[in-house]
Amino acid sequence: MLFISHWKILPGNRDKVIDRFAKTGGQPPQGVKMLGRWHAVANGTGVAISEADDASLMARWALEWNDLMEMEITPAMTDDVLARVLGELSKR
Repeated sequence: MLFISHWKILPGNRDKVIDRFAKTGGQPPQGVKMLGRWHAVANGTGVAISEADDASLMARWALEWNDLMEMEITPAMTDDVLARVLGELSKR
């Protein structure tokens, strides 16, 4: 399953985030494959696309960071998967 993660560093936490990221590389837990990550440094936000078979692993990753930033993790799907879903609906 794919996930889209958005984050925003909470006010006053920039240096703490920098320190933690320098130590950990912001790597996901085992079982989560990060497909890409992009940072908007000027406003302290970013987005990542990840893949995991177990949503609880995404929750674990969020818990490793949400003391320092707001996080939103949303399940996502590719065009191919959505096309299948829409095709099934149109057969009703």
